[in-house]
Amino acid sequence: MKIEEVHEKGNEILNEVGKAIVGKREVLKLMLATILADGHILIEDLPGLAKTLMAKSFATALGVKFRRVQFTPDLLPSDILGVSVFNQKTLEFEFKEGPIFTNILLADEVNRAPPKTQSALLEAMQERQVTIEGKTRYLKRPFVVIATQNPIEQEGTYPLPEAQLDRFLVRLRVGYPTKEEEVEILKRRIGRKKEEVDINQVSSSEEVIKMQKAIEEVYVSDAVLDYITEIVRATRENKKEIEVGASPRGSLALLRLSRAYAALDGRDYVIPDDVKRVAIPALSHRLILKRELWYTRVSQEMVVERMLEKIPVPKFE
Repeated sequence: MKIEEVHEKGNEILNEVGKAIVGKREVLKLMLATILADGHILIEDLPGLAKTLMAKSFATALGVKFRRVQFTPDLLPSDILGVSVFNQKTLEFEFKEGPIFTNILLADEVNRAPPKTQSALLEAMQERQVTIEGKTRYLKRPFVVIATQNPIEQEGTYPLPEAQLDRFLVRLRVGYPTKEEEVEILKRRIGRKKEEVDINQVSSSEEVIKMQKAIEEVYVSDAVLDYITEIVRATRENKKEIEVGASPRGSLALLRLSRAYAALDGRDYVIPDDVKRVAIPALSHRLILKRELWYTRVSQEMVVERMLEKIPVPKFE
């Protein structure tokens, strides 16, 4: 698949998902870029901002298998991975696949499950495989975990550890709609005369894999590679605000996302603006801020944004 085809198909997918999600084009574009970069998505925002609807809409438009798991304090690893059940007819154990054997897995309210269950996702997210009862089972591609969590609910939750946060390629925040967007949401609800939004399938799992492979052909110049490295190194050198900066996994995240973003814009090369657009969602969740900043209104996103303003942008011809 050529980059021009990725651009056209990407717009088709975004337009289809846009039937359900009003006004959040940039968030949707970042989600699609993450899927094409073969990464996982963490959506952290308030209740009622269509986090679950986004995941379902993308799965429908992409034409891939979709499973949803509601994470609760009593959820066990076997509830996600699967379990062996004894068959009395054959007198043998048969493995019953869990919901993780899908293309897009929605881990709803992931911070409600205990750490043991959260960790069951780690191997699957990183290695695209799970080991159950000593046997390794491979997950079919594409495989994307879209996890949601509510930042204001603390009671009965288990915050994701840094090691697991680092497995997500991006952390996104949806935000409230504008007044005009909210009016449009109401008008669309009146017009369709039902709660559900009809999303058409415009792609397939085979096409998604072809698009992912096409991303690997996007050219990245030495100047842009140097710019990516400067941004990530700046998170390690900012000792005033940051306790622990981004690892090389952060550099790779910027590389993968910026290539996917460029392809969605119809370019077969990355420009510095691509890197700037994806830097905040790709890096903010990888930083541990100084303890004294915990009591202020300074967020990880604000720290990354200030750093981007200070780092010289390379000239691109």
